[in-house]
Amino acid sequence: MREDPIGHPPSSVSAWNVANALTVLRLVLVPVFVAAMFAHGGHATGWRVLAWAVFAVASITDRIDGDIARKRNIVTEFGKLADPIADKALIGAALVSLSLLHELAWWITVVVLARELAVTLLRFWVIRHGVIPASRGGKLKTLLQAVATGLYVLPLHGWLHDLAAVIMYAAVLVALVTGGDYVLRAVRLRRSDRVVVAS
Repeated sequence: MREDPIGHPPSSVSAWNVANALTVLRLVLVPVFVAAMFAHGGHATGWRVLAWAVFAVASITDRIDGDIARKRNIVTEFGKLADPIADKALIGAALVSLSLLHELAWWITVVVLARELAVTLLRFWVIRHGVIPASRGGKLKTLLQAVATGLYVLPLHGWLHDLAAVIMYAAVLVALVTGGDYVLRAVRLRRSDRVVVAS
């Protein structure tokens, strides 16, 4: 099970390593993604496909940078801070861009980003007391969110667009449920002052 990178103990290795390089790459790709999204008014097929490709590459780095850091024991303070920032910057840029282009309801963007911000703050709130590993529900939320956002970025129509909407609604529902679960686990962890073991 993938652990929470914020709670993983840092090593004494240099911050300049392959895992952190992938995190920095994800941050660099965010403005590239935004530029592609709004090129030619935001509705040019070629640019939207390019934006999707950038989003896909950035999403893949989100999956592998943490795995590399843990397997090679190169978790650093920089990585613990930059990784969640890069994650939120990418999904935030995508959702806000889609809402500005009137392709995604603002309430969805607000709910998702508010949940992500709240969970990030909770992580830092309990970090001295232990680690709350990512749950299966959290992983499902991340997957649904990435797939739905990617589909929205692509210039899809008809049933494919409807499918994207269904997946996005599912992602929002799972985000709310897992967010509530995260709050409960964080409160219990603060009270017990011990590491929560992943179930």
